[in-house]
Amino acid sequence: MEWLISLLSPNNLSLASTILLYSFVIFAGIYLGKVKIFGISLGVTFVLFVGILLGHLGYAVEGNTLHFLREFGLILFIFSIGMQVGPGFFSSFKEGGIRMNMLALTGIGLNLVIALAIYFLQGGAEGATSLPQIVGIMSGAVTNTPGLGAAQQTVLQINSDAYNISQQMSMGYAAAYPLGVVGIIITMIVLKKVFRINVEDEIKEIENEKTASQLAPHMVTYRVTNDLIEGLSLSKLHTVISVNFVISRIEKPDGTVIIPNSKDVLEKDDLVLLVCSIQDEEIFNRFIGVKVNDKVWDMDQGPVVSRRIVVTKTEYNGAKIGSLRLRMGYKLNVTRVTRAGVELLATPSLRLQLGDRLTVVGKLADINRLAEKLGNSLKRLDEPNLITMFIGIFLGIIVGSIPLQFPGMSVPMKLGLAGGPLVVAILISAYGHKFHLVTYTNSSANLLLREIGICLFLASVGIAAGKDFAATVFNVRGALWVGYGFVITVIPLIVVGILARAKYKMNYLTIIGMMSGNYTDPPALAYANKVANNDSPAVAYSTVYPLTMFMRVIVAQVIILCLL
Repeated sequence: MEWLISLLSPNNLSLASTILLYSFVIFAGIYLGKVKIFGISLGVTFVLFVGILLGHLGYAVEGNTLHFLREFGLILFIFSIGMQVGPGFFSSFKEGGIRMNMLALTGIGLNLVIALAIYFLQGGAEGATSLPQIVGIMSGAVTNTPGLGAAQQTVLQINSDAYNISQQMSMGYAAAYPLGVVGIIITMIVLKKVFRINVEDEIKEIENEKTASQLAPHMVTYRVTNDLIEGLSLSKLHTVISVNFVISRIEKPDGTVIIPNSKDVLEKDDLVLLVCSIQDEEIFNRFIGVKVNDKVWDMDQGPVVSRRIVVTKTEYNGAKIGSLRLRMGYKLNVTRVTRAGVELLATPSLRLQLGDRLTVVGKLADINRLAEKLGNSLKRLDEPNLITMFIGIFLGIIVGSIPLQFPGMSVPMKLGLAGGPLVVAILISAYGHKFHLVTYTNSSANLLLREIGICLFLASVGIAAGKDFAATVFNVRGALWVGYGFVITVIPLIVVGILARAKYKMNYLTIIGMMSGNYTDPPALAYANKVANNDSPAVAYSTVYPLTMFMRVIVAQVIILCLL
């Protein structure tokens, strides 16, 4: 059994022993992370604490191997996040998300101000807690691992031998993280008590808003009664009515149902199935005629059917719906496009992306011809697009290495191995289709890459920091770090929560989702979803998450570059 004892020995730095160590740290961390205490679990972050324990027991990894696994894991994690949030990154700045993003930025600013205030009040550079340690505490307090990684990258950029300083950041992060998760949930409960919120009333308010939503495509039937549009072709009708709409079907007075093209004309007493935005319904009441509420269209039987087609051929990635010539070439109508669970109105200018689901109306034979053209093969969506991924990582590292000189900084700022891939991933996922890059990745593949990346990163950070963790944290100074982190966590959340509720009258379920997204914290989101029992917190989370993630990565680097 000497071979096994040697393999498991803390002094063994062989490749096999290293892989064994990482495997144990990761699977033990994930398993323990599922354990709930008072309904709260730390999730994958527990990998960090298992790594610290093993590092404290004397286990180590050869320097170059540790650094490679840590940085490569960080790149995979950051890039996967960028690809996930990219499609919604720029749309989150539209009217509906501006207020939430501004509140999130206010929270980030308060986190920064409080962290720096603590640093200078306890003595600044001469104090017991160094700037890198404060940055690590702040990253743990806001439960943001990419920010920790970016700050560590920046420290090593300034001084390639500063691995001890990098480990001090990890210790601060580990000390503040547990109460960071708990602090978010405590703040949610406090806000609920302070404003005497009835969750059932908040749920009803959300449901009423959804009922009155003006964003989703709306299907309505009209009878043509307006003499002024009788005999007007559909192409002319589009010039008369300036809003976006699609006429899916027309039923003639004799009962014949047709799929109209641009040359078909409207006649008196025609029944028209129209797809538009709900806020535009009044326009069609005036232009077309009487709204028919009791008409039931047969969607599946007869010569005209409705089917869904999935875009899976790469040559149509980025193509406009209008370029498909569906009415002329196929005698079909596309009424809606479903993308990432969101329904979009199928306007001619809408660009398709791989994975889009088109709701198509027409004859079954014509639908089958279009399906063959667009692919409609779910199996193809399961194939990973590794070319785009590694093009993105390649470009991300180049972008992250570009030196940016700003006044007051001791060295040029670089986005680094965290910021560079994040920026490029966001841009590729949002605009890659214009360059014929396939950016679609199914959620399971994206989650797998992300979890592998974060596990490698956290295991590396924990193993490296474990040697001196107990001596550094389990004392009076460590207790102060926990207290500092709790203050950084709670005060900004309370201020932002009060602003959101008292000034802007935001729904409580939206507020707690925004809080979770502001701290990029999945355990807090899980708690918020449990409270709401609907997707409102998740919507708010995803609205602020992209900008928040980007800003926390940048802010962590700027602090180091400006003050270290």
